[in-house]
Amino acid sequence: MLDIKAVRQDPEAVAQALARRGFTFDVDQFTALDGRRKQADVDSQALLAERKSASKKIGQLVGQGLSVDEAKAQVNETLEKIAAQLDELTEQAKRVQQELDDLLLGLPNLPADEVPEGQSEDDNVEVARWGEPLAFDFNPRDHVEIGEALGQLDSETAGKITGSRFTVMYGELARLHRALIQFMLNLHTGEHGYQEIYVPYIVNRDSLRGTGQLPKFEEDLFKLRADQDYYLIPTAEVPVTNVARDRIFEDAELGESGLRFACHSPCFRSEAGSYGRDTRGMIRQHQFEKVELVQLVRAADSDRALESLTGHAEAVLQALALPYRKVILCGGDIGFSARKTYDLEVWLPGQSAYREISSCSSFGDFQARRMQARWRNPATGKPELLHTLNGSGLAVGRTLVAVLENYQRADGSVVIPEALRPYMGGAEQLGG
Repeated sequence: MLDIKAVRQDPEAVAQALARRGFTFDVDQFTALDGRRKQADVDSQALLAERKSASKKIGQLVGQGLSVDEAKAQVNETLEKIAAQLDELTEQAKRVQQELDDLLLGLPNLPADEVPEGQSEDDNVEVARWGEPLAFDFNPRDHVEIGEALGQLDSETAGKITGSRFTVMYGELARLHRALIQFMLNLHTGEHGYQEIYVPYIVNRDSLRGTGQLPKFEEDLFKLRADQDYYLIPTAEVPVTNVARDRIFEDAELGESGLRFACHSPCFRSEAGSYGRDTRGMIRQHQFEKVELVQLVRAADSDRALESLTGHAEAVLQALALPYRKVILCGGDIGFSARKTYDLEVWLPGQSAYREISSCSSFGDFQARRMQARWRNPATGKPELLHTLNGSGLAVGRTLVAVLENYQRADGSVVIPEALRPYMGGAEQLGG
């Protein structure tokens, strides 16, 4: 959530910043709502002063010779009228405040100054590239053909069990999927300083509101029951970041580099708005798994933390020798809660294209303000909002896709990357 003080101070500047995202901020609507809220406060104070004055009049009337009961009877009519007006004004103020809160909850984050201009993914800017795509001496197949030829990838059975956008994996392929998870967790906890964390896969509305999925993106979520506010997580970002909700961390708890969490979890997304896109294979599924990286840091460390977190995700791709490129998202493509995002896009020979495998984002204090996630600054003794960051380190299914396609052989076998062989009992290939 944006700081309402900053919005009040210069709503036109906020509107200009949000326009870089393709979002229209109605300054007049905000100003009118905020004006009504302020007027309700003024009117309430005036009525409270009038009530205080009327109450004093009881003593004055007694001093003029009336009994206490007579004085109260004379003033009560005025007090009852004021009380009724106060009740009505209080309800009016609540309604206006709710409208104002709803408006603020619907505003996306302000993009960082360095975020490039643009309206879509076509305007994202490449900032780095690592590795060279392998030149095959045969026509490379996509991961679906490879997995089905191995007899270990089965979308048809998954469709019978559940429906479209699900997958069943067997044998070595299922083990390779598990090996990727273990490898990523070990790398991030052993070398990058993350604490492994296990969290619920079901969250409540407050948690989703805290990280920005609600109220705007409810159609993207799987709600469990109509009469309960429980949802399957779209990403581990939601429960992991919410460990800081309504908390004040002492400076010592943050250490030098803030709090770092690594979490493996399934993720569940309805993929609303993506119908017809990536319906084949494992690129865009309703259920998939990720190893999520979350950092909670002081504001002064925020920019540096984004670079380090992105580097940690890149380290997975480099360890697996998978060619990729790094892009910074333009204003029109950046996520609702993010102020700056790097996407890592891995090379997929089966598509002859780079495809997203990780998004690493800095949210500034946007999520923390919604969650009231704070730390106590020892210099002032006062609580300050944390800055939150997260990124996929990596999306497991897409990494599996990248391994299958980049390490395929003409005979249909797949070489297992050296970094994964200890997790595969020393096996060097799938099939063959």
